[in-house]
Amino acid sequence: MIGVRVKLTFPDTLVREPIIARLVRELDVVPNIRRADVGDRSGWIICELDGEGSKVDRALEWLNDQGVQVDLLGDVVES
Repeated sequence: MIGVRVKLTFPDTLVREPIIARLVRELDVVPNIRRADVGDRSGWIICELDGEGSKVDRALEWLNDQGVQVDLLGDVVES
């Protein structure tokens, strides 16, 4: 298992979409939300994504493909 800390920034077109729920269901990673600020027009979440290394990598690509800005915060935790 590997974990990576990221900041996810959502544009207004995605704020009301269940992106995190889809991430869990479709990509088999576990987000641990550490801080968030989500409004009607934009939002961001700082979270740790845990899972197998290849699944975490795919989840980051998937988020980017959905239109979410993904910023790595540099912390990688192996468990």
